Amino acid sequence: MITSDTVRRRQGHRPGYKAAAGVFAVGMIGTTLPTPLYGLYRQQIGFSELTVTVVFAVYAVGVITALLIAGGFSDVLGRRPVLLGALALAALSALCFLSEGGLPLLYVGRVLSGFSAGLLSGTGTATVLDLAPAGRRARAALAATAANMGGLGLGPLVSGFLAEYAPWPLKLPFVVHLVLVAVAVAVTCLLPETVHHAGPRPPVRPQGMTVPPEVRGVFAPCALAAFAGFSLLGLFTAVAPAFLAQTLGEHNLAVVGAVVFCVFGASTCGQVLMGRVGARRALPWGCLVLVTGLLVIAVSLLVTSFPVLLLGAVTGGVGQGMAFRAGLTAVSSAAPEAQRGATISAFFVVAYVGISLPVVGVGALTEALGVRNAGLVFAGCAVVLVAAVGLRVRRHLPRDL
Repeated sequence: MITSDTVRRRQGHRPGYKAAAGVFAVGMIGTTLPTPLYGLYRQQIGFSELTVTVVFAVYAVGVITALLIAGGFSDVLGRRPVLLGALALAALSALCFLSEGGLPLLYVGRVLSGFSAGLLSGTGTATVLDLAPAGRRARAALAATAANMGGLGLGPLVSGFLAEYAPWPLKLPFVVHLVLVAVAVAVTCLLPETVHHAGPRPPVRPQGMTVPPEVRGVFAPCALAAFAGFSLLGLFTAVAPAFLAQTLGEHNLAVVGAVVFCVFGASTCGQVLMGRVGARRALPWGCLVLVTGLLVIAVSLLVTSFPVLLLGAVTGGVGQGMAFRAGLTAVSSAAPEAQRGATISAFFVVAYVGISLPVVGVGALTEALGVRNAGLVFAGCAVVLVAAVGLRVRRHLPRDL
């Protein structure tokens, strides 16, 4: 395999890791674009809050499926083909939402978006790192993190603003995203390919889920921390609009999008902070900050306060970012080199299960208890889980992290 440095020398001046990070971000924007719009879809189509969470959960099913089947495809086929495939799936997802064909097409659109995100999660990160000069690998890792979480946060921010202040609220956000995807496709075609094979190309096989025995002691608590942190992200992405509208009386879609953006922006800040304090300290501290954020969110529901909810969202996002990046660092460091890719994919699978199952549970509880009480139950369960995980990882993480 030819190294990325050799590729850069051969291909001359072409877009580098920052351009690749931009492509990554554009793809991720589409995965959260519908978040502020679910209330409008409920009015137009007519379905329950549980259905909203199921529509969101099928996205996670798409992500997990893509990770399990195609997580390592870019190592064989090359980065550019997989990036182009992910962008094509993002465009098809946008077209499903543009068609306004009812609930079935919403499900299809979310599944396609999940497939796109699953392909982008590994391939986008690898492309950014491959294209970074040797002296800028740390900056490239930060760029990949910012592209991932920043893209997820920009989706609801853009769609919320357009839906509130521009015409065609259920169409214009997806038209804008299609334009961005077209630009991203053009940029991707200019990116240097960093994967080449000297001999015959290896066969393309599903990657599956692998956790080597020597990693399991580290993997379990780290994956549980990722599960809990992603459940917070899933909660805000799937049901924040209902929380804000029904519990706090906030119906401005731009505000809804901004609140969700704050969670993902805070997560990015938490990941940056982890780089300064190290994985061993950041994982338990991240769990502690996440617990604090969940408690503040619960208080906001009890006292019906929007500023307190926003404070809880930002605090929880910082904790999630710290714990997530620290857990990923610990798992990737402990994994054998030959199985590192599969082990990291398994870590992401657990994280994305955290986005789907708890959110569906909250949706079901909402039917019986209402949004406010369902949120309180979720916060209580998440606090217990994250606190237990934080205590465990404080005692059992390797000391050389």
